[in-house]
Amino acid sequence: MSGRLLIVLLNTDPRNPEELGAPFYHAAVAAAMDYSVDVVCTATAGRLMVKGVAEAIRLKEGHDKTVYDWIKDAHDQGARFWACPANLELFDFKESDLIPECAGMMGVAAMIRDVMEGDCRVLTY
Repeated sequence: MSGRLLIVLLNTDPRNPEELGAPFYHAAVAAAMDYSVDVVCTATAGRLMVKGVAEAIRLKEGHDKTVYDWIKDAHDQGARFWACPANLELFDFKESDLIPECAGMMGVAAMIRDVMEGDCRVLTY
């Protein structure tokens, strides 16, 4: 049995807020269950790791809780968040532009290594 969950946000688009709740909720629940949880945000979802982006998105219009609040909840439970270095270059961001909950960079080689050689389960969104 694996003790690690790798969540990859690859097809999740911040322009579609209804897509954003499940991955962060799943990360929070798995971390609360004492699993080691890593969330990698890449492609368009990589923008969620940039300061101000997730703060401006609400899953449901009229609710106070932002996507950033969901990220903080998962982080508070122990989930670790990673940005894709290629995204920073693609979107002209610097590492200093990342939210404090982002632990740093996880490149594609590290992610593939973890999937292929590591003892982890993978969820993609």
